[in-house]
Amino acid sequence: MGQEDVYEKVARLIENSKKTVVLTGAGISTESGIPDFRSPGTGLWEKMDPMEALSTRVLYNDPKKFYNNGFKILLSMKDAKPNKSHYILAQLEQDGFISSVITQNIDNLHQKAGSKKVYEVHGQTRTGSCTNCGTVVPIDLLEVKVSKGEIPPKCDKCNGILRPDVVMFGDQMPEDFEKAWLEAEDSDLMIVIGSSLTVSPVNFLPRLSKHLVIINKSETPEDRRADAIIRESAGEALSKIVRYLKAAQQG
Repeated sequence: MGQEDVYEKVARLIENSKKTVVLTGAGISTESGIPDFRSPGTGLWEKMDPMEALSTRVLYNDPKKFYNNGFKILLSMKDAKPNKSHYILAQLEQDGFISSVITQNIDNLHQKAGSKKVYEVHGQTRTGSCTNCGTVVPIDLLEVKVSKGEIPPKCDKCNGILRPDVVMFGDQMPEDFEKAWLEAEDSDLMIVIGSSLTVSPVNFLPRLSKHLVIINKSETPEDRRADAIIRESAGEALSKIVRYLKAAQQG
């Protein structure tokens, strides 16, 4: 099959699917200036150990270290803007081609682009919450408190510890993961975009769907069971797939 044909094949899979879900990883956001975690030479984890930067062990036992390192990574995503891929997925949802987006990303870019049904299986960077009373606060409040030297930041209601609502190493998976699992089980087609599918348990989700498309620059453990694989940037691949979808609609 020629390279041009693969986009047509993916468009046909989308057209024939009763329910399509999309699973996105860090690779979809690199075009928004957010480095991914594992790419050779540029990945964040080449510069630091994730078990140190973003773990509950460090968060609770060495909060100064967490707020000097991990917290800064989280805040660095705050002002990022959606790229072409995020906007295309939002439009595909609006047009009824995809049912939902399951994302490993914590950068809020799918919502900024207009996606409505988003399952954030690794949490998000919009809010923090109190580990004692559960009060939810804007992430900006944590930032202000930390900048004033309040480490760890404390809840104004009960004096408990505030933390970002991001799933860290050592955390349990959030309710969104259970919902995403059911969504994947109920789908005909899953399109994986920009994920190496090496992080558990999210990497089990592609096995739940009847059909699988993978758009990722490097190999993944699920390539062998994919109906189609596209090795290029998300924006390029999605633009070409959309052209075929539009042509089919007009035809």
